[in-house]
Amino acid sequence: MAIADIKKNAQAQMDKSVLALGEELKKIRTGRAQVSMLDGVRVNYYGNPSPLSQVASISTPDAKSFLIAPWEVSILKDIEQAIIKSELGMAPMNDGKVIRLKVPDVTEERRKDLAKQVKKIAEEARVAVRMARRDANEAIKKMKADKKAPLSEDEAKKGEADIQKVTDDMIKKVDQIADEKEKSILTI
Repeated sequence: MAIADIKKNAQAQMDKSVLALGEELKKIRTGRAQVSMLDGVRVNYYGNPSPLSQVASISTPDAKSFLIAPWEVSILKDIEQAIIKSELGMAPMNDGKVIRLKVPDVTEERRKDLAKQVKKIAEEARVAVRMARRDANEAIKKMKADKKAPLSEDEAKKGEADIQKVTDDMIKKVDQIADEKEKSILTI
């Protein structure tokens, strides 16, 4: 395995961490109705936990509410139960055909809690990026110690420097994504 391959693998791992950060941050509510907020809701559909989006049509008639129309009226109660069990903090209103959800206003205290949650998730992403860097550096050290085709000291140093540059870029990207989410949460 060449240094270029190690760098490419590290980059791929870091990219996955940044993508995972984006997905995690989508789940944090900002007071506006976004269909992605319901991605974690699993409905018991004929004995199988299924994503809500696969058993119902989800729409946002306005910025503060959801309208959930199940494909089959018989699973309305199951959808209602799944929403109650999820940690969304929204009470479903069932009218026999559809479920309406109101997104509650976010209090100042709750906004601060959400901002802390964003920081925690961002730190987890930074740790994942650093772990990818560590794995890449260990692979370079193994190549350097390899008896058959050892790397020179200069090649190893250059490889580690390249990986550090990629790491720094990814950490900046994580910080930028987290800062944008935090601003959107704290903006009333």
